[in-house]
Amino acid sequence: MSLAHAFVRWGCCTATIANLAIPAYSADKKDAAAAPGATPSYYGPQPATENVDLTIYARIREEGFHHSHVMEFGSALADGIGPRLTGSPNMAKANQWTCDTLTKIGLANAHLEDWGDFGMGWQQINTWARMVSPDPEPLWMQAAPWSPSTNGPVTGEAVYVDLQSEKDLDKFKGKLAGKIVLLGAMRPTPDITEPLFHRYTTAELEEMETYPTGEGRRGTPNLQQLLAERARLTALRAAAVKMMTEEHVAAIITPTRDSSNGGGTGIIFDDNGANIVRNAQVKANAVTIPNAVMMIEHYNRLGRLLQNHVPVTLEVNIETKVSGDHEHGFDTVAEIPGTDPKLKDQIVMVGGHLDSWISGTGATDNGAGSIMAMEAVRILKALNIRPKRTIRIALWSGEEQGLFGSQGYVKNHFGTFAEPEHPDPNVPAFMRQRGKLTTTKEWETLDAYYNLDNGTGKVRGVYTQENFAVAPIFRQWITPLADLGVTTISYRNTGGTDHLSFDAVGLPGFQYIQDPMDYDTRTHHSDMDTFDRLHALDLEQGAVLEAIFLYNTSEREAMMPRKPFPHPELEKKQTAPIPDIYPNAVPPAK
Repeated sequence: MSLAHAFVRWGCCTATIANLAIPAYSADKKDAAAAPGATPSYYGPQPATENVDLTIYARIREEGFHHSHVMEFGSALADGIGPRLTGSPNMAKANQWTCDTLTKIGLANAHLEDWGDFGMGWQQINTWARMVSPDPEPLWMQAAPWSPSTNGPVTGEAVYVDLQSEKDLDKFKGKLAGKIVLLGAMRPTPDITEPLFHRYTTAELEEMETYPTGEGRRGTPNLQQLLAERARLTALRAAAVKMMTEEHVAAIITPTRDSSNGGGTGIIFDDNGANIVRNAQVKANAVTIPNAVMMIEHYNRLGRLLQNHVPVTLEVNIETKVSGDHEHGFDTVAEIPGTDPKLKDQIVMVGGHLDSWISGTGATDNGAGSIMAMEAVRILKALNIRPKRTIRIALWSGEEQGLFGSQGYVKNHFGTFAEPEHPDPNVPAFMRQRGKLTTTKEWETLDAYYNLDNGTGKVRGVYTQENFAVAPIFRQWITPLADLGVTTISYRNTGGTDHLSFDAVGLPGFQYIQDPMDYDTRTHHSDMDTFDRLHALDLEQGAVLEAIFLYNTSEREAMMPRKPFPHPELEKKQTAPIPDIYPNAVPPAK
């Protein structure tokens, strides 16, 4: 799951920001299957009763629970290939393996789609560190993604640098040559008083079915303040890196970020928060000093020694490999062709992101979502189901750096927004105000996209992304699945992953509700994200559910309902104050 996840699970997400203003659908748009002048079925009335084929449900259950291949897929991906940073050799292996495997399953037109220039191709070969003095000890750390190598072990005096303002840099000018810099504040590691592992309770699922109002619907508070602080810290880090580069610092070590439980637990998180600069994969932004992220307990020990004026000598070895400055990103795509003459050109999609960070093997984030999608289409092929509509699987790359793979696919196939003339570099791309949406003919044929990217947990329901018309449909679909724990339909938006790329352009894109397990507390973007954290029965259940949703969507007469066509270019106009709304108001003095 990407950086957007760090902002909020629902409310202030990509789709919400992109669709703050959504007037009624323009009448000059036509559905490919609609008669001239007719309302497209995705904007028209939906049948009150769904045709739920319980025989198909039973067949899918039998295949998914008694002949599953999902854990075989999981081991091949997480153990056999390992971490899959976009642009890396392992990502290329994963793209090719998924393409070949989908072909073996029996899907048609399996191929890789190029979504564009990503940046440096990079992989970690070896990383280690030890304290030489005052007490010899191994230290746990991982190379920060896109770090250069130290070109063999380097030994140097450690310096603790906690920057709060640019004035703090003055204390270190001319004093850092050859040093190993601990860059970033120590932090406490509170006791873990709650379990790291959790499944949703009935009360929590019922709460998800309520629709937030008032302050609860506003999303992240003080967003402008947060962005301003982020810009300040970014500028401060940039100034620090410039000074350290000029003074030829030997290496930089940063502390691992906190997990959601507030404790340490010996985990190393190596995601965007581990990078000293944003978009570190782009050559122009590259940090030329070898840098790594260290387990907080070891980092704190070093920091305390230095604060107490105890000299510390470290030996560090960071061995990495850059395979190119302009590696392209690819999505794996394959399909089960539709068979109905009228509906076969319409597309039902399922997917998840195939890329991961590097310190673990990307098993729960998001190997789990990828292998469940693969298992869902395998089930349908094993049952020789010939869908009316075409069912397409897409496994994305570049999700972790900003939904690049799915956004590129949506741009190439469905539509794109006009970009602002002068974008604010301090505002992430997914949060910037955009202009008019221009759609393609394919936009009219995308029925729905279903996504899984919240770890290994059992599916408990689905978020509708404020698509109110789809809720009664999903409710009827999941009623026969209550014994599997699938009970919840939430109207809320949920952020942070690839369904947002579809939702942002007015297409039905959905993310499922999953038991959190230890995703946020232990495995998300960490060295603990390994095959051992996968739960077979939960993955089988998720794949069965996805196969059922794909089948039901493919067989409906009407396309899935859509939200109103997005018009973000009108946002400022629609949210502007209404002049003279109070008839007795006194005009302000000029």
